[in-house]
Amino acid sequence: MDQPVIKIEDLEKSFKVKSSSFKRPARVRAVNKVSLEIKKGETLGLVGESGCGKSTLGRTILKVHEPDGGKILFEGTDITGFSRAQMRPYRKRMQMIFQDPYASLNPRFTVGELIGEPMEIYDMYTRAEREVRVQELMRTVGLKPDHIRRYPHEFSGGQRQRIGIARTLALDPEFIVCDEPISALDVSIQSQIVNLLEKIQAERQLSYLFIAHDLGMVRHISHRIGVMYLGYLVEVGEADEVYSHPLHPYTKALMSAAPEPDPRAARARQRIMLEGEIPNPLDIPKGCPFCTRCPQAKPRCREERPELKEAGGSGRQAACLLLEG
Repeated sequence: MDQPVIKIEDLEKSFKVKSSSFKRPARVRAVNKVSLEIKKGETLGLVGESGCGKSTLGRTILKVHEPDGGKILFEGTDITGFSRAQMRPYRKRMQMIFQDPYASLNPRFTVGELIGEPMEIYDMYTRAEREVRVQELMRTVGLKPDHIRRYPHEFSGGQRQRIGIARTLALDPEFIVCDEPISALDVSIQSQIVNLLEKIQAERQLSYLFIAHDLGMVRHISHRIGVMYLGYLVEVGEADEVYSHPLHPYTKALMSAAPEPDPRAARARQRIMLEGEIPNPLDIPKGCPFCTRCPQAKPRCREERPELKEAGGSGRQAACLLLEG
């Protein structure tokens, strides 16, 4: 069996926050003991409400945020405790595509300088070779090479995101965190960017962690899907299985809100409206984090914290006491 490109075990990340309710600075647990793996050439989609920890998880895997606990393994190597110097060769192999193509590109640099800068930092190729490489990357992402001396403000949002993708590809990474790469773009452009990412993945056998709010787009691009709630991973499985037959009560509610292109199916589907209080991230319930909003919650759910376990076959995993019988 092939070794996963990325494997995380019980990963944790929290942040100090000021709170009037506490004399000492409180801590928000953004990522709570999350375990998952991503294989070579695979896309794992990550969905959940805003603030559930999706982006923090992606940045912690890349060690933009240092983890508080757990392990991060890159192709079998435990990089969790690596220093900045030790991480340097791994930075080339683990990259990120950012959400906002307007904010992620330095307006003072030309397109050629933006795409070529990572190669210059890592002392890759000669200056002439870098310019040829930049032009190749521009062709790869669907931009004209003769635009190499233009500035970011001369491009549309979709074109800027293509520049960002070319910059990410400059170091020949093996794993890319796509942090909501289409949410700031027009709907008409989103599918073009997703198709481009799929094309590049097929050509280079890249592995993606694809973070997004658009459930339909996540289903389209992902091989597997993970669902997060309040920093916990509550369900993981094959994309079509998670969408068609969700197991966790939160996943069921989330998928019931996904747009349905077939009018008959849309009318037949029952929308699940969640009630109850959304827990304070500073004071997550003792038991299941979803128990205050779950329509099926039992007294046991308020006392015991469920673990992510095999459920429903076909490699599915869910963290729900109701599925344990």
